[in-house]
Amino acid sequence: MVLEISVYGGLFFTAFLAATFFPAQSEILLVSLLLAGGYPPWALVLVASAGNTMGAMLNWLIGFRFMHLLNTKWFGQETKALQKAQRWYHRYGRWSLLMSWAPIVGDPLTLVAGILKEPARPVLAIVLFAKTARYIIVTVLTLQGGAYAGNIG
Repeated sequence: MVLEISVYGGLFFTAFLAATFFPAQSEILLVSLLLAGGYPPWALVLVASAGNTMGAMLNWLIGFRFMHLLNTKWFGQETKALQKAQRWYHRYGRWSLLMSWAPIVGDPLTLVAGILKEPARPVLAIVLFAKTARYIIVTVLTLQGGAYAGNIG
């Protein structure tokens, strides 16, 4: 029981961090847990999706509430990734959040949604869909690859 809580908690925390500007790779942990077996894939996808979505919503909240601090002396300057995300968001609007799963541009997109005062509900819905779809794809590919590898040996 304690092991399960720590496994699911670790996956949630890693997925949460991976959605913020901290470097973390939740897919590596998810694939490792899938290959190890013993945990229902749907539960792993659910936990990873929840953590990753909550991390993205933290980015949104920071953008929504605190981006007036962005160019202050102690906070720093806009990054190139943030500028790229702003251009992307201005071009495609809230639907650009479908790319919130993507490396480099995904995290800044959720921040930009907050900066531009995008309402939380559509952000949550789109981000949850995009991030869950990514974890489902990773899970299916991992399980198919694992089954194929098991048939070879």
